Amino acid sequence: MTQIDAPTGGWRELLGPKNLGASTVLAGGVALYATNEFLTISLLPSTVAEIGGQRLYAWVTTVYLVASVVAATTVSATLARLGPRWSYLAGLSVFGLGSLLCALAPSMELLLVGRVVQGAAGGLIAGLGYAVINSALPQSLWTKASALVSAMWGVGTLLGPAAGGLFAQYGSWRWAFGALLVMTMIIAALVPFALPARTRAAATATDRIPVWSLLLLGSAALVVSVAGIPSDIVWTAVLLGAGAALVALFLVVDRRVSASVLPPTAFRPGPLKWVYLTLGVLMAATMVDLYVPLFGQRLAGLTPVAAGFLGVSLAVGWTVSEITSASATAARTVRRIVAVAPLVMATGLALAALTQVDDAPLGVVTIWVVALVITGCGVGMAWPHLSAWAMGGVDDPAEGGRAAAAINTVQLIFGAFGAGLAGIVVNANAHGGADASRWAFAIFAALALLGVIASYRAGRGRTAV
Repeated sequence: MTQIDAPTGGWRELLGPKNLGASTVLAGGVALYATNEFLTISLLPSTVAEIGGQRLYAWVTTVYLVASVVAATTVSATLARLGPRWSYLAGLSVFGLGSLLCALAPSMELLLVGRVVQGAAGGLIAGLGYAVINSALPQSLWTKASALVSAMWGVGTLLGPAAGGLFAQYGSWRWAFGALLVMTMIIAALVPFALPARTRAAATATDRIPVWSLLLLGSAALVVSVAGIPSDIVWTAVLLGAGAALVALFLVVDRRVSASVLPPTAFRPGPLKWVYLTLGVLMAATMVDLYVPLFGQRLAGLTPVAAGFLGVSLAVGWTVSEITSASATAARTVRRIVAVAPLVMATGLALAALTQVDDAPLGVVTIWVVALVITGCGVGMAWPHLSAWAMGGVDDPAEGGRAAAAINTVQLIFGAFGAGLAGIVVNANAHGGADASRWAFAIFAALALLGVIASYRAGRGRTAV
């Protein structure tokens, strides 16, 4: 399939009076989800010190990601039934409830309940961020809107570790979840003024929930996340294999059912499947950043706040490169940007791997910052173009909403796999000093390199208007 790229609108049009409200809500929802994901990582040491639950440490992230993956598969059905306005209000209300549960949790078990609620609502909100772009904005604004929305992952990666480290530094981890509740209420207050109750795309979309696909993807995310817990390498390998088998089964089932997660075009000859694969690999490779604050504290003796800001480096590269890259319009230039993105990521991760040492001095920490910025640039430079390609890459325009919602599903499932893989590597080298971080960065650099083939194939056959 050859796609003809649509004319690209400008930032002034996207952020002008007509679209500013919608842009704020879409971007704010994704920022809320991403900030929460990364904020909790920095809070966990302080949380465990107060309420216990060291054995459940990894599950705080695991249950959040699994619930997000499951909820992401329902985005199209929710949007079809409720429309943009009520879909957002429902998701934000549940997210606020989950944040309140986390803030008040007296034990790790109840904190996990709050995280499940947060994850379920967050997966819906993040998916709506892409799906409503497709249904509420003209195609000429898709690239800019995708850049704005997905840049919020960079903002979340920036705010999450930094804010989490700050709250942890002053022993106020509960107030971090309270701040999330306030942010949720502010975004919810904007929704009635910013989004329509219904859209034509939502009215014509399928309202069937892809139950089988939902179960398979949720099970795959759970199995891979659990794989990092056993100390026996055999059990780890078995669980990883089971997760891969569940994903393969999902692809078989999703291709055959009428209520599917991926649009039918993704299973036909053409670049759409490579677009999704490239998005997934880039997202998975960023998950090593979950452990950067931990590496900074262990290897360089950084305070929680300083270690949190170290994790921000990837976000800076991600956000700056994304906003800059979204202004590229020439078809050949865009194809080249997308093609080299995984290579740029791999370069940054490899540089980080080569410089992991115990008792790292300031000069080495500076190199880590540069390496993480390069890594972030790799994902940011390609993301807005890949997102726009996915939204407009379907054979049937009626599939557009499903194609847009699938961006977030792919992002979350690969993110869950990436987080699980990072946990496995770190846990396998828990007492190895710099070995854990060195292996983590090296393995994720190799993972990013695998995306080069997919990114090249994703851009084949695309020509300008």
